[in-house]
Amino acid sequence: MTREELADYISKTYNIKFDNPFTGDFESAVFRHPDNRKWFAIVMKVSADKLGFPDDNDIDIVNVKVEPDMAEYIADGSSIFPAYHMNKKHWVTLLLGNPASDEKIKSLLDISYNLTENSKNKKGKK
Repeated sequence: MTREELADYISKTYNIKFDNPFTGDFESAVFRHPDNRKWFAIVMKVSADKLGFPDDNDIDIVNVKVEPDMAEYIADGSSIFPAYHMNKKHWVTLLLGNPASDEKIKSLLDISYNLTENSKNKKGKK
């Protein structure tokens, strides 16, 4: 899934568009709930060595929120990593651009979306 495909998927699935909250940074995009403004995903371009790869080419990643301590359990070092530049207990970094990871990304987006949803909306769900 590319960053464009991710944005399209989020738009169609959750009816949410991204915004660029960082002055002068048009590479990073945040997806947030319209009612509480909480982030559930942030797309960034980072140097591959930031995730432990041997080169410094720029790669696209998305950070999503997960259940506490789930991050350590699911990080595999190839497509899921401890969160880059965020709380590593509550967030993970997903590498974009590998079609084999698309379903995993979609599943983790759902988790992140639900975890960051307004608590009033959660009460009515079963």
